[in-house]
Amino acid sequence: MSRPQLILAGSIAIDRIMNFKGKYRDLIQPEKVHVLSISVLVDKLQHSHGGTGANIAYNLALLGEQPILLSAVGPEAGDYLKKLQQLGVDVSHVYISTLPTASFSTLTDSEDNQVGGFYPGAMSDSATLSLIPWKNQAVLAVISAHDPSAMRQQVEECTQNSIRYVYDVGQQVATLPKEDLLTGIQGAELLFANDYELGLISQKINQPEFTLMSAVPICVTTLGGKGCRITGQKVPETLNVPAVPGVKVIDPTGAGDAFRAGFLFGYVRDLPLEKCAKLGSVVASFAITEHGTQEHSFTLKDCQTKYNQVYKEKLEL
Repeated sequence: MSRPQLILAGSIAIDRIMNFKGKYRDLIQPEKVHVLSISVLVDKLQHSHGGTGANIAYNLALLGEQPILLSAVGPEAGDYLKKLQQLGVDVSHVYISTLPTASFSTLTDSEDNQVGGFYPGAMSDSATLSLIPWKNQAVLAVISAHDPSAMRQQVEECTQNSIRYVYDVGQQVATLPKEDLLTGIQGAELLFANDYELGLISQKINQPEFTLMSAVPICVTTLGGKGCRITGQKVPETLNVPAVPGVKVIDPTGAGDAFRAGFLFGYVRDLPLEKCAKLGSVVASFAITEHGTQEHSFTLKDCQTKYNQVYKEKLEL
């Protein structure tokens, strides 16, 4: 069977990444959380290329994959698209909007806890980006966090046209209504979430986490420095896969997207799920060593070498 073409339906954004040396837990007074007001002194500020769809595409391209990026940008993003195209990303389906390119701002404390905000900008035009052209083709769509109405539309297109898809709600878990989450999860062959997002999904759809984790064929829950947990209908026994140890974390912002890229690279090649997760962890270990989500670099050979060193087994592709 031919390998499915990856189509990444997700945001392209300009990231504003801020860091401060304190800890959120020292600043938040639980008894006054209803009048929460926090201001910190930022000791590092960086603007960089980002967005969930673009971040996943960037890391896949470094691995040698040629994903299709289905997204929208503002008229000022020409250089950004050119960079992705030169790496091997297919940007021919990116819509050029009159609105500004989306922006994501995040503030990270010394314990790698984050608070962020997403301005959709051009992604508000992404409802024009349809997955219908790929029906009856060997594709795997990855529906990542972007404009909620577009995510709803793309889920409907996939379920109505038998298009395989991965559901990765990310930062939009707080915005998407219960009905959208349920529909998206029910039709997905793979669900990605970090442990905090999984808890929010569970709360919004009124289902315990253990029920949610078995409601899809495959559920991959990332656990930060602890690695990831894989459960689901196609997973007879829970798989707990450790992260790459001993890596100095400079910026965790792009770790999740990098992990997804590595996992998906293995997944479309029919690697065992445990190997997919290990490869995801290896890719993430490169991403967290630089400030920004697309400032790191590696080759497939680099990943294979680190994989072999960390997990004491060969990564055959």
